Amino acid sequence: MSRKPFLAGNWKMFKTGEQAAEFIGQFKSVAASLGDRDIALAVPATALETAAKAAQGSPLIIGAQNLFWEKEGAFTGEISAPMIKGAGATMVIIGHSERRQFFGDTDEKVAKKLAAALADGLLPVVCVGENLSERENGKTLDVLSTQLTGSLAGLSAEAAASIVVAYEPVWAIGTGKSASEGEAQEVHVFLRRRLKETFGAEAADRIRIIYGGSVKPENAALILAQSEIDGLLVGGASLKVDSFTKIVQSPYAG
Repeated sequence: MSRKPFLAGNWKMFKTGEQAAEFIGQFKSVAASLGDRDIALAVPATALETAAKAAQGSPLIIGAQNLFWEKEGAFTGEISAPMIKGAGATMVIIGHSERRQFFGDTDEKVAKKLAAALADGLLPVVCVGENLSERENGKTLDVLSTQLTGSLAGLSAEAAASIVVAYEPVWAIGTGKSASEGEAQEVHVFLRRRLKETFGAEAADRIRIIYGGSVKPENAALILAQSEIDGLLVGGASLKVDSFTKIVQSPYAG
């Protein structure tokens, strides 16, 4: 089944609203020229509204990097799905490895955040990935199976078909190391199989599975050439217009 590629930049804790608007002003024509793929930017919460306004009139998707599962309440420092939507964004990253590592996002919490995102019509990008110790000890597939099952718990096949799953090996994030295209393909094949076992072939074939982990202009095309890799989640290389442009323009195997 042919799936529309999804290429997203995750800015993490970089860029003010003003800087976001400047970037998007230079970049949105690139997104407009690539109608065969979805292109997104996950910006800091403080830049959501400015970024969404700057992207108006273009197909560029603006998203948040996290959310809380309640719509409102005494949750100091958190941001809810309605707040994200109210700022003009339509996407959210859930369960990024840095959220799991530094802020206690367990699979159970990820599942609650996922349900909240879907309930308010946001496009969720759900992240899974193993650390270096787990990979070196041959536990990669076990870890990913556990994360996938827990993070998508309670999801219907219909809802699952609309999400994006991001495989991001923790050992490759911000290290300059990247899974080889063959290693990434192997994991994506496994994830697709597990999704089919859980949700059925029809729904699983609609789920886009993307790769993240030290993606650069130099390796983007090699990764996208793999049949089961439906896009990229880009970190540091998405902070500059020229490098992100080269990545999103990379040929895609489909």
